[in-house]
Amino acid sequence: MKIRLVHFAVIVSFLVLGVLALASPPAANYHLIKKIPLSAAPGGGEYFDYITFDAPARRVYLSHGTEVKVLDADSYEVVGTISGFQRCHGVILVRDLGKGFITDGDAQKVFIFDPKTFKITGEVKSYPDTDSIVYDPASKLIFTFNGNSKNATVIDPAKGTVVKAIDLVGAVEFPVADGKGMIYDNNEEKNDVVAIDTKTLTIKARWPVAPAGTPVAMAMDRQHRRLFSSGRGPQMLVIMDADNGKVIQSFPISAGVDANVFEPETGMLYVSTREGKLHIYHEDSPDKFSEVETVTTEYGAKTMAVDPKTHNVFLTTSDFGPAPAPTKERPNPQRPTIPGTFRLLVYGR
Repeated sequence: MKIRLVHFAVIVSFLVLGVLALASPPAANYHLIKKIPLSAAPGGGEYFDYITFDAPARRVYLSHGTEVKVLDADSYEVVGTISGFQRCHGVILVRDLGKGFITDGDAQKVFIFDPKTFKITGEVKSYPDTDSIVYDPASKLIFTFNGNSKNATVIDPAKGTVVKAIDLVGAVEFPVADGKGMIYDNNEEKNDVVAIDTKTLTIKARWPVAPAGTPVAMAMDRQHRRLFSSGRGPQMLVIMDADNGKVIQSFPISAGVDANVFEPETGMLYVSTREGKLHIYHEDSPDKFSEVETVTTEYGAKTMAVDPKTHNVFLTTSDFGPAPAPTKERPNPQRPTIPGTFRLLVYGR
């Protein structure tokens, strides 16, 4: 009997240690491991936006003004360029169809391309300021979120046609799909998260993001139904229940947030900001997150993707000139980018 009790105690102790290991945030110590300079985009200027990581193909898509640069995720070599845009933003891939889609806000279009050749194969008319884009595997539809137009364009990617435009009543920002028929989108004007039913193409709920404000960046832990919404004013990250909108936890962040990424394999949550900070958190449990570290990157490095294989963080930025004088139309003007200085930054442990 005593031997059995000893064995039982040993087993329990190992189980407890395992739970503690899962609950403890791993050591991070992220630092710059590679800086890749990239040529200027045609037409001048260095506007840049979303980064899309294609893990199966080991490719990285960098939105860069009038073009999209495509890099090998391991060698960091440029393997292709998709060009001819006015001001591109988001890139997604629909692997089942062998198609890619790129939003162009100034052209008010979504362009379709072949991921094998990087050639444009079609286009879909959208709305002014067509910006972020997401694919919903439940409905097999694409949704673009059109900032100043305050709506979402719903597209059938197989047919390349518009299904519907959804009025979202306020300036929209980055979305995330849960894979089960819901899309959640930040509304920076209304300071809330909009929950969209992708079957009925209607708004199911709206949830305030306080204590954050002007929500921009979004990610999700799909397994545990947690949303991560980051705002620019107040500058906060909030963790929210995806089923009822309850804010579970919040953290202060630096200025100019633009991207959140959650890694389900490690429970790590990454938040990047224009100020040049990479905030890293760990999911100790679905209801408790802890700060791991804040890494100083470079000013402007607000757009981000994470390599699920290496756990390296990819950021883009450029050099910036001084901000112009404020005007009535632009009371808080941003510092302009300097042409020819666009670059990719890779941070790792």
